[in-house]
Amino acid sequence: MGRELIPRLLARGHRLKALVRPGSERKLPSGCEIVAGDALNAATYRENIAPADTFVHLVGVPHPAPWKGNQFRAVDLVSIREAVPAAVSAGIRHFVYLSVAQPAPIMQDYIEVRAEGERLLRESSLNATFLRPWYVLGPGHYWPYLLLPGYWLGVLLPPTRSAARRLGLVTLHQMLAALVSAVENPPAGIRVVDVPAICQAVL
Repeated sequence: MGRELIPRLLARGHRLKALVRPGSERKLPSGCEIVAGDALNAATYRENIAPADTFVHLVGVPHPAPWKGNQFRAVDLVSIREAVPAAVSAGIRHFVYLSVAQPAPIMQDYIEVRAEGERLLRESSLNATFLRPWYVLGPGHYWPYLLLPGYWLGVLLPPTRSAARRLGLVTLHQMLAALVSAVENPPAGIRVVDVPAICQAVL
């Protein structure tokens, strides 16, 4: 998602720094400043954050699944634990965190890890935006389109309407638009952007 977000922000006049593993620098779109480091170890990038006003955190295990609980704790949780104090020390004013829809009936380990990330940000001095998608449709992630009739039915029925909206599917374009909007509209305090709001985002 980061590779898709970078050119959109650059096209809107933002100056960017992007954290990338050493050896993967050529995977980044041109136009941004490259910071080689390890997202699981803030000591490798902390000194290179400033000057900046916004920190966008997109680190996570690819293709989340219920059996990846240990990976969520080793990657998703460690990365946000490292990033929050690093952002505070760098004088960041706004932290954008890609979280997940809550509550939900499955993926409890993933939800718990993302909720912990939100807790860390709430307890910091940072203004923050939490984006809470459930599933992002995009390249390699098209099979959930088969579930859309069930979502439409769920929205129509009062007992399931709230859950169907909160756990709805969003497209990659909607997700990227929501991220751009979050960057360009920092809140005072904490702002939560859930699925219905993500679906309404436009570039």
